Amino acid sequence: MLKEYFWLGVNNLRKRRLRSWLTMIGIFIGIAAVVSLISLGQGMQQAIENQFSRLGADKITVQTKGIVTGPPGSNNDVMLTKSDLDVVRQAKGVESAAGRLIEPISVDFNRKTIYTYVASVPDDDIQSRNLVVETMNIQLVAGRDLKVGDQWDVVISQDYTTSPRFNNKALAVGDRIEVNGQKAQVVGVFKKTGNPFLDMSFVMNEKPVRDLTGIKEKYGVIAARIAPGESIQAVAENIKKDLRKHRDVKEGKEDFTVSTPEETAKTFETVLNIVQAVLIGIASISLLVGGIGIMNTMYTSVLERRREIGIMKAIGAKNSDVLIIFLIESGMLGLIGGAIGIALGMGFSKLVEVIATAALGTALIQAYFPLYLIVGSLAFSFGVGTAAGVFPAMQASRLPPVEALRQ
Repeated sequence: MLKEYFWLGVNNLRKRRLRSWLTMIGIFIGIAAVVSLISLGQGMQQAIENQFSRLGADKITVQTKGIVTGPPGSNNDVMLTKSDLDVVRQAKGVESAAGRLIEPISVDFNRKTIYTYVASVPDDDIQSRNLVVETMNIQLVAGRDLKVGDQWDVVISQDYTTSPRFNNKALAVGDRIEVNGQKAQVVGVFKKTGNPFLDMSFVMNEKPVRDLTGIKEKYGVIAARIAPGESIQAVAENIKKDLRKHRDVKEGKEDFTVSTPEETAKTFETVLNIVQAVLIGIASISLLVGGIGIMNTMYTSVLERRREIGIMKAIGAKNSDVLIIFLIESGMLGLIGGAIGIALGMGFSKLVEVIATAALGTALIQAYFPLYLIVGSLAFSFGVGTAAGVFPAMQASRLPPVEALRQ
């Protein structure tokens, strides 16, 4: 019996194709928006988690609080210093620690000047150097890496080799540039990291960076690696306690932050979830409009088919039979609209992924389609359609046969 109801509902929708398509527009626009936003949000969340997992779960980052007008670590309002680095190195549970600078610079090449940033790597010992390179997630793709003792050698992002930013000319290994008026040479290229600040930075050894900027004691960021077998949360608390004592600040009044990869990932996840919820809420307005459209169509259908309803009742159809037929029709409108919306949403989010990968050179923006998203979207769209058809279906089922046949 249910199968017959289903095919009867499908045939009724086919007879009114144009109206059915127009009715479904609100549903599939809303579902497409929801699917694309959730899939991109989930994909970005996974990409961020993968980025942090590559950095390792054994690293702690120390930064300053205050007014930030540039990239992380470029805050001039509050500073970390070499003495802070010594405190972090001596904290219980810390295996090694290293500092990094990130400062604004001017770069001249091919009669064009751009203003960007320089990021430093330690040049005092290999252990500190490796720690900062791991934290920055730098992977060399051309040329060579910086060596301890390199004075005016620079490693650049792959973005500078593909984007002609200097009077329609891109940089390459071997090019001679001027950094803050000092002649330097490009010796290596690192793969785009997906971090916009790092991808626009020039990487140099710490000593020449200090010579270029005139900075003697400051550090922008301090990275620490915990010793094997230590708890990262316990070590982070040890660092906080030692830095509070060293900087003479009370608990809760710190002018610095100590972050673990898990805490940073949770912060990103919270921000993404809030943005995603707001956007989905906006997209859900289309679903509401679509549901109202289905309700309007079903009410119109009841008015047009009063005689048909009267004939069905005259030959033995029950109120429940008429109710089920109209509910199936409205549910089918929602279900078909939802299926189209899912296909459109998946296509749109994959398009965004392809464009973002080509433009940014990173897999940070990617689409992810978990099974619950597909099944949930179909169920939700069917539910919206069915709910929108409840009152029109009840009205149709309650029509007296004699009055319906008079129409």
